[in-house]
Amino acid sequence: LQLVESGGSLVQPGGWMRLSCAASGFTLADYTVAWFRQAPGKEREGVACTIGNGGVEYYSDSMKGRFTISRDNVENAVYLQMSRLQPGDAAIYYCAAKLPSIWDPWNWRDGKDYNYWGQGTQVTVSS
Repeated sequence: LQLVESGGSLVQPGGWMRLSCAASGFTLADYTVAWFRQAPGKEREGVACTIGNGGVEYYSDSMKGRFTISRDNVENAVYLQMSRLQPGDAAIYYCAAKLPSIWDPWNWRDGKDYNYWGQGTQVTVSS
């Protein structure tokens, strides 16, 4: 059972990037999947979440309107489309998965509830 992120790279401020999270060994559509990020010296923070089994998406306030989380159930993957990137968005981005819960809309940002984590992909925003 594995999650693998990809797509992180260097981008200029104002640019865009798409991160991918591919699963193996389990069906990602059945799971709540979230993207987290952690910058040096900062706490990990929740970025976006898609609730398992056809649920809705949630975003942290600073990402609304700039980031979009989506699924491709055929590819067994979840994506994070990021636009208007700023230096403050630079971090290691992780995807994580857990079985859906009725509490997900309120606690999806709590990383301790996630069973599966990827290794992370580095996003750098710099001119």
